[in-house]
Amino acid sequence: ALYMSGLNMEELKDRYQMAVSSLDSRFFSDDVCRKVLKEHFKVLSLEGLGLGDYENGMIASGCVLQYLYETQKNDLSQLTKLTPYTSGQFMMIDTSTRRNLELVETLREKQKRGSLLWVLDRTRTAMGARMLRSFIEQPLVRKAEIEKRQAAVEELNMNFISREEIREYLNSVYDLERLLGRISYKTANPRDLLAFKTSLSMLPHIKRLLNEFSCDLLKEIHEELDPLEDLYDLVDRAIVEEPPITVREGGIIKDGYSEEADQYRKAKTEGKAWLAELESQEREKTGIKNLKIKFNKVFGYYFEVTNSFKELVPDYFIRKQTLTNAERYTTDRLKELEDVIMGAEDRLYTLEYELFCGVRDQIAGEVVRIQSTAKAIAGADVFTALSAVAMRNNYVKPKINERGVIHIRNGRHPVVEQMLKGSLFVPNDTKLNCTTDRCLIITGPNMAGKSTYMRQNALIALMAQIGSFVPATSCHVGVVDAIFTRIGASDDLAAGQSTFMVEMTEVAEILKNATPKSLVVLDEIGRGTSTFDGMSIARAVVEHISDPAKGLGCKTLFATHYHELTDLEGAIEGVKNYNIAVKKRGEDITFLRRIIRGPADDSYGIEVAKLAGLPGTVTRRAHEVLRTLEASAPKNKVEQMDFDALQEYSSPAVPSEMMEKLEALDVETLTPIEALNFLYELKKTLSGSLNG
Repeated sequence: ALYMSGLNMEELKDRYQMAVSSLDSRFFSDDVCRKVLKEHFKVLSLEGLGLGDYENGMIASGCVLQYLYETQKNDLSQLTKLTPYTSGQFMMIDTSTRRNLELVETLREKQKRGSLLWVLDRTRTAMGARMLRSFIEQPLVRKAEIEKRQAAVEELNMNFISREEIREYLNSVYDLERLLGRISYKTANPRDLLAFKTSLSMLPHIKRLLNEFSCDLLKEIHEELDPLEDLYDLVDRAIVEEPPITVREGGIIKDGYSEEADQYRKAKTEGKAWLAELESQEREKTGIKNLKIKFNKVFGYYFEVTNSFKELVPDYFIRKQTLTNAERYTTDRLKELEDVIMGAEDRLYTLEYELFCGVRDQIAGEVVRIQSTAKAIAGADVFTALSAVAMRNNYVKPKINERGVIHIRNGRHPVVEQMLKGSLFVPNDTKLNCTTDRCLIITGPNMAGKSTYMRQNALIALMAQIGSFVPATSCHVGVVDAIFTRIGASDDLAAGQSTFMVEMTEVAEILKNATPKSLVVLDEIGRGTSTFDGMSIARAVVEHISDPAKGLGCKTLFATHYHELTDLEGAIEGVKNYNIAVKKRGEDITFLRRIIRGPADDSYGIEVAKLAGLPGTVTRRAHEVLRTLEASAPKNKVEQMDFDALQEYSSPAVPSEMMEKLEALDVETLTPIEALNFLYELKKTLSGSLNG
């Protein structure tokens, strides 16, 4: 297997089904990368590109640029700027959180439908869709930037007639960024240029409408949007309305664009008239009534005479080909005409191709202007889409604070409420802050809506930091620097890890990376192992995350089946118990899906199993077993444990004389045999004291 930088490439290829190609080390040399970047972006130093402090970034971008030069074989003029990505600019969302919160695709089917992107993506152009996706994957962390975006969405909400008009025009705008790529790579065909022209015809209208808005962001977009009228005019003058797909067979360039092309075209059309004239002359001369001039690609032009008139053919007709029921001839005059017409046609096709390439290159020369416009269009598209979604789904503008307070009234899960179109989504309140409500412990039966509730709070915080409006009746969001989630477990068999191992690895990552400003969502930690183990781990994790003195002190939502953890309220400052209300009638239960203060009173596992369709015989037997267990077990063994006594984990006592001997021991002068004897003695004493 091929090993690179410690990675087994073959394994990567197999596991992720991706293409991996290794590049020579010359691609990664400092000097080559520096040189290639300076030459491409025409700067004197890398500081000008914003790469001054990024040693690795310089090598990475230089290497990618060389690779593109080698594979694309052109000057890549459409790459006009570099943007360094620094982690402090955006909210940190790790891979498992992206998956768990289903930001751009669902967990199970890997589809867009059912993800946050699916709810928010009402964009009309491909450029807008790409920009929105990057917004969702990189939420902002600076209050001023978030509020700037919110102001744009709000102003578009106020002027929704203009907003809908902008969206109407956006419908006809093609993917300018991709078109630009094809134009730069010289693979664009005439129809691409027509699509480009159609898109450009919308720009002046969009610019005019954007001029009505006064907030900073929409003003900037208005400034950036260059209507490119000169390019529209160029394509309009040059390219016919319905061009062929191929570029080598003419029919591309409009009359009047090039004098030379018009002359060739005239020779071609006049030639047709000369042929018609010659045909009628020869008909009269020879008396062959059905004499016709025809054309094919092999023989060019010829006279065709059916066998019935064969004897009337004059001597100056030169035979070209014999068919079963006709003969084909040519004459000197016909040859002359053929040369003129065919020559004009060939020259016209060549000229049209050259003119088309000229138009294409002229557009390629304006790459910077077109890119600026494409970005402005994408921005206009994203914000009008966010505004349309906000109004359609009844979202409100969240107030952003930097005190870490998250206070949501009647929050809803943006995706679940869309999926439940027919039935009513039950909204819930949330109160989280960095002091009195740091950690919410949520208990309640399966299926009652714990996961939905926890995910909706994470999604509302994330939407607020994208600059979007959120599903609630009122909302305050304290900027969070990262969201961590640990939800539901599945074995990662491919990596050889059990459910519990996957879960613990993810929790370890969270404990390592979270800061007091993060938001942590933990769903049923520790359920992959035995009850007491799981409960101990869960408790230790809650203590570590929610206690600012000893651990992290970040905002946490913690769902659990271990009711014993509800004792933490009162024991640790900032821990509050909540549960999801359930209505019970006999053995039937109804989920009210409302979150209320206090711990849950029961877990209703068997009732949920019954709802899932487990046979009555099984659930009845389960109730019997449960009653027997409850009767025989001492009333909740765990409650009797004195957790405070467990505060300090005490190790088995070592006899004091042994401690003295250990301290007196001089390791430097010890011979191997003395060391073994001492170890033997130590073991004997210890096992004696422990068994005693």
